[in-house]
Amino acid sequence: MITKEQILEAVKHVYDPEFKKPLVELNFVRDVLIKDEKVALTIVLSNDEELLKSQYKQDITGAIKHLGYQGEVHIRFRAISEHEKSELSGGDQKQQTRPQSKIRTDESTSILSPEANVRFIAVASGKGGVGKSTVTVNLAVALARKGKKVGIIDADIYGFSIPDMMGIENRPEMVENKIIPIERFGVKVISMGFFVEDNAPIIWRGPMLGKMLRNFFAEVTWGELDYVLLDLPPGTGDVALDVHQMIPQSKEIVVTTPHATAAFVAARAGAMALQTNHEILGVIENMSYYLDKSGEKDYVFGRGGGGKLAEQLNTELLAQIPLGAPDNLPTEEEYAPSVYKADTPTGLIYLEIADGIIAKLG
Repeated sequence: MITKEQILEAVKHVYDPEFKKPLVELNFVRDVLIKDEKVALTIVLSNDEELLKSQYKQDITGAIKHLGYQGEVHIRFRAISEHEKSELSGGDQKQQTRPQSKIRTDESTSILSPEANVRFIAVASGKGGVGKSTVTVNLAVALARKGKKVGIIDADIYGFSIPDMMGIENRPEMVENKIIPIERFGVKVISMGFFVEDNAPIIWRGPMLGKMLRNFFAEVTWGELDYVLLDLPPGTGDVALDVHQMIPQSKEIVVTTPHATAAFVAARAGAMALQTNHEILGVIENMSYYLDKSGEKDYVFGRGGGGKLAEQLNTELLAQIPLGAPDNLPTEEEYAPSVYKADTPTGLIYLEIADGIIAKLG
């Protein structure tokens, strides 16, 4: 079986016509997935011409086949965002003229440093099973689709699920004693799941959990980021408390279902944020209703829990997300069990939430 490293080495001769550099050097080869005799990857395009796509398909497929690989090669194309383009074309000039207070994260700057100018958003819930991690993943992807540089820290160390939800099968690499996060859908991800063999249970006490969480900040080469989303464990335990203490500037989103009991329990997580002076951006009510074939809404878990919780916490109800699952197939080039496509009804809801957060936080 070939590896991601072999693929990147094989295609390093393929150049981008606008920036006149190899695709690999520009980080335009993304989401490399090797599974079941199939290689899938994403190419970022600076030019959307069909002729260029055809040439890329020919060159990249040929290079991978030259490694002796006989399986399928699926190549997905994504247009470069305006933010990515401006960073590549004017990055050097911007770095020279940018005021000291606006310096962004580089490889030597901690994302916790004020100079990094990273906006942290903790996603919390009072109890498990309300879809907190699903919200985290899809909100991060929506922000990336809006051209933002986004990272996820899977801080739910006992119940990590982010890699599986995003269809990530690779493990992070170590470069100069630093961990390189896995990038998927334009989002950089770090999770305890990358360091556990065969889904083994984690049997740790509080201090060890806090140390691992600090490593996610200090020992990972995050690069430049606009937003970091933290998928907190449910409730108000050690990890949630550590996050509140380590990142006093963090904002928070509270996830609940419309059921009255779920909202009641979620209020505790919101109260913890308020007690530690964390601003609550809003409440997301997940599994709000089920749309039947006729388009009628069936309120499976009751109604009103999210609105009541938002009122209790003196914040707004950001969205009501319907009950359902992405209509994704394992045979797709970029498969992920829990990520909604941008043009689906639920995907559009997440894009609206992302717009609102960008408007609030800049």
